[in-house]
Amino acid sequence: NVVAVGNRKSLTFMSIAPDNWRSGIQDSRLGQRRIFEIPKSLGFTLLEIILAMAILGMMSLAIYRFVQSNLIAVYTSSQVSAAEAPYSELRDLLIEQWQSLPQGRGALTGEPFKLNDRQRDEIRWKCSAGSGLLTRYALGEFMALLRLRPESEKSDQLDLGLLRKPAGDAGIGPEYETWVPLIKNVRSLQIRYFEPRLNSWVDRWADTARLPRLVKLTIGRSDSSVPWEAIIPLGRTPY
Repeated sequence: NVVAVGNRKSLTFMSIAPDNWRSGIQDSRLGQRRIFEIPKSLGFTLLEIILAMAILGMMSLAIYRFVQSNLIAVYTSSQVSAAEAPYSELRDLLIEQWQSLPQGRGALTGEPFKLNDRQRDEIRWKCSAGSGLLTRYALGEFMALLRLRPESEKSDQLDLGLLRKPAGDAGIGPEYETWVPLIKNVRSLQIRYFEPRLNSWVDRWADTARLPRLVKLTIGRSDSSVPWEAIIPLGRTPY
């Protein structure tokens, strides 16, 4: 309802609408305003999102580096173990054989050799069938010779192995000899014998009446600049 108030020259129109009608209009406007307003506490700013993504990326990179380093360590250790395994097996084989040799039968002799400035020493001993011959099916006594041998006639690569042949028969030809390779691609082989009478190492052992106390093997490796060394006692000495 509208009412005119004033004189003829100026009229003022006033609304005499009820108060409850006015409050209803205001409430409806406030309701529409509340519908379209979004609380600021429910959202994230662009800076917060960027920081969260950066933290997740750094965590993912740290996990990846951790897994990668563990895999590299496992691979390296497995490679080292695989490279060292033939040398450990050779040491165990020689310890088992040489500690069971009898005295006074010429059971072990050794000669130094050198070819093209490379040590190619040889050591031989008598043994029967077993680990020394790397076979259980052999009759009689054999001579086992630890030495270097070219991989082939046209190759410069040397392999360390055992040459087996029957003992006590000098007329046996090469057809009765058996070559068993132990370690591939070896640079050199140096063998030294400890002489207790001289209290020093010698490069030759020709005494058939007794055995040396210690035998030292030095093998030049192709995969490392540091040679492999092992000192093998021929007598079981208590400590």
